[in-house]
Amino acid sequence: MTDAAPNPLLAPSTLAYGLPDYPAIATEHYLPAFEVAFAEHRAEIDAITRVHSTPTFENTMIPLERSGELLGRVAQTFYTVSSADATAPIQEIEETLAPLMSDHHDAIALDGALYRRIKTLRDQLDDLDLAPEDRYLVERHFREMTHAGAGLDDTQKAALTDLNQRLSILTTTFEKNLLADTNDLAVVFDTADQLDGLTAGELSAAAQNARDRGLEGRYVVTLTLFTGHPYLSTLTRRESRERLFAASRSRGTRGNEHDNRDVLREIVRLRAERAALLGHRNHAAYVTSDETAGSPEAVEALLRRLAAPAARNAKREQAALQAIVDAEAGSFPLAAHDWAFYTEKVRQAEYDLDRTALRPWFEAERVLQAGVFRTATLLYGVTFTERADLATYHPDVRAFELHNADGTALGLFLLDLYTRDSKRGGAWMNSLVSQSRLRGTYPVVVNNLNVPKPAEGQPTLLTLDEVTTLFHEFGHALHGLLATVTYPHFAGTAVFRDFVEFPSQVNEMWILWPEVLTSYARHVETDEPLPQTVVDRLHASEAFNQGFATSEYLAASWIDQAWHSLGAEQAASVVDVAEFEAAALADIGLDNPVVPPRYSSAYFAHVFSGGYSAGYYSYIWSEVLDADTVEWFRDNGGLTRENGDRFRTRLLGVGGSKDPLEAYRDFRGRDAEIAPLLRRRGLDS
Repeated sequence: MTDAAPNPLLAPSTLAYGLPDYPAIATEHYLPAFEVAFAEHRAEIDAITRVHSTPTFENTMIPLERSGELLGRVAQTFYTVSSADATAPIQEIEETLAPLMSDHHDAIALDGALYRRIKTLRDQLDDLDLAPEDRYLVERHFREMTHAGAGLDDTQKAALTDLNQRLSILTTTFEKNLLADTNDLAVVFDTADQLDGLTAGELSAAAQNARDRGLEGRYVVTLTLFTGHPYLSTLTRRESRERLFAASRSRGTRGNEHDNRDVLREIVRLRAERAALLGHRNHAAYVTSDETAGSPEAVEALLRRLAAPAARNAKREQAALQAIVDAEAGSFPLAAHDWAFYTEKVRQAEYDLDRTALRPWFEAERVLQAGVFRTATLLYGVTFTERADLATYHPDVRAFELHNADGTALGLFLLDLYTRDSKRGGAWMNSLVSQSRLRGTYPVVVNNLNVPKPAEGQPTLLTLDEVTTLFHEFGHALHGLLATVTYPHFAGTAVFRDFVEFPSQVNEMWILWPEVLTSYARHVETDEPLPQTVVDRLHASEAFNQGFATSEYLAASWIDQAWHSLGAEQAASVVDVAEFEAAALADIGLDNPVVPPRYSSAYFAHVFSGGYSAGYYSYIWSEVLDADTVEWFRDNGGLTRENGDRFRTRLLGVGGSKDPLEAYRDFRGRDAEIAPLLRRRGLDS
């Protein structure tokens, strides 16, 4: 980049809906753009605080909401790429950027003059004639700045800023280590026989992975983010299952340059120090104080209530699996890497159901168009048009334009379906452009999955779990697309962490809904619909293996809470990560080695490099609302525009502009009840 060449990040994109012009953006554009954006945002805040007149909503909150637009645009453009296509140069920028972003965030969040202006407005709220969204904006900014530490003295703020900066570097290091170790531990198989049980498409993907690594004629299976792996349910060779599982479990703990154990222990210690500085006994208390849960005690009560019946159910399931093993020649004690394989055998025996054989009915394009998109059209009236003319950050990413039923523009949806070495594991939604009436912007959101990409010319066939993930992540996308708010602070999924999973979980309900399933679940070769007998067996088996599924999830949630319930001195005394995990799982009765946690600490990206620290409980917390909502839809006619419009208007549409539990009560007519969740997961007996 020369001095004469304009930086494309410094001007609004001219593409549809403000989609970043990625073909024009070079790696070297990012850091200079951030430097300009930091300075501009700081100047905008200074302009607010230099005003000597009495704080008003118009001279404080409105310019605050207008501020930071350039920084938001640059950051959303960059972090979309750094999570989905993290090349070595992009990773270097992210490492450089981490402390800079932390410093800038603190400079705004801890600005005493700004805090005093907002506090003045907050103290006078009852005397101000504000609309509900305006009033809530004042309340939330005051609460968030207080929570961030804006009320501390200058010495305390300096210490806090130092802690935040160090934590930003450590969490970035954790993610970089995990990506590198995950790629390094991809399992190489010499022959197709070693992968007996995989489909032709899965073998094709493994062969392509090997070719990409210069291993022509061999097969490479890449790892998923979580402990297990989809292939464990079908690989017939026990040795292959064991190799795959062992590789997954060893991430971040091998004593090499990617070992995450010291990194995560330091993260825990510093988070505990920060919590104490902010007046909380530990990080879990700090986090939950500004969530719907309110306290770690409320979280613990829910997790303990569910853990005991889940563990009992898992033990019963384990006994059934062991019986299958014992009936075969060469019996052996069931191990964790055997669970998924023998679960499918039990499923076939008890329900005459082979989930692995369903993939030909779940061709990805049909699932997307006739399943995910069609459901949104039926519920909310939105329509989708692919925009092949819009280039994105990677050739695999597709763009779709959305319109409302009345033809008005809604926004853009991007889908990044396939796995690659430069993409972090898991699945997620993020925003490229946030909707705001104040700024006149429309939403642009991205869904990322990690589906293996078959060789060219081969169809992409999804597992039922991948279908579920696609519907789930699109539920997040709908939240980002359908929220219609005035202020960018409330845009899309900007809600409490332990509420954000609720809309995405609700969207999973449509997967087996008759009008939806018959449309998308058709055989890739014959176009025959999924037989009704199979559908009936899927419904009958919905609670099957829920002991395992609930236990592995609760175990990970408890590990998260255990780490973040430590004070600083306690955290500093932890030496052995594995021993700490084992003690925590024993404490809640989930210490079954055959049912390991969904994530172990050294590869628990949600809490050590993502936004779920002391918050992984959010999934089950939100599922209470989800299960209750599913019952409401069933009781009120199901998949109808009337129901969809109610859910859109009263819940999705408000984004973060009102208290989420108040929004839920407005939609449901009452608070959520836990009974539907207990029935769903087989925990009510």
